[in-house]
Amino acid sequence: MRKLTAGLVCVAAAAGRRGHRIKRVASVLGLLAALLPVAALAQANPPIVGGIPAGSGPGVHSPDSPYAPLPQRADVVAWSVLTAVKTRPEKNRLLPVFPPAVMALNQKSQRIQGFMMPLEPGEKQSHFLLSSVPMTCSFCVPGGPESMVEVKTRTPLRYSMEPVVVEGRLLVLADDPYGLYYRMTDAVPVK
Repeated sequence: MRKLTAGLVCVAAAAGRRGHRIKRVASVLGLLAALLPVAALAQANPPIVGGIPAGSGPGVHSPDSPYAPLPQRADVVAWSVLTAVKTRPEKNRLLPVFPPAVMALNQKSQRIQGFMMPLEPGEKQSHFLLSSVPMTCSFCVPGGPESMVEVKTRTPLRYSMEPVVVEGRLLVLADDPYGLYYRMTDAVPVK
């Protein structure tokens, strides 16, 4: 899928002025490509104990992982808060039902730590997903949309396989067309 996104970006560059629109479409396709494996897991695997389908709930960081788990920090929103989301069926889809603790974070400046998931090729990223577990770890079980935050930064950040902390305006998304639950805008890196 990364080759497809890179190919669309090359087509966009060759297309001149219309290339900007094609590049936006490529970005959206890249975002969807990143979320497709999670959606496929949720639909393909049978429910696990407790009735939660695989690919839902918080990600699980395996003790066998070569990557260190996220360190505990008091200055960031804990993933346990963000993943405490229930869902309700509406027509042919599931919509999130956020607890009051999560809704209290909406539209406010927050700090979140996690692992970067680039949505476009390149060393520096200004639009990426932040995940509670490293997606490059074959031992870790990815979570659903409640364990990811779409991040849009003010200035591009260098991609890292190490955990990063970003601060920005957190949006709680009740009905996002991409199925995301959280988005952070105007994000900046925090040490």
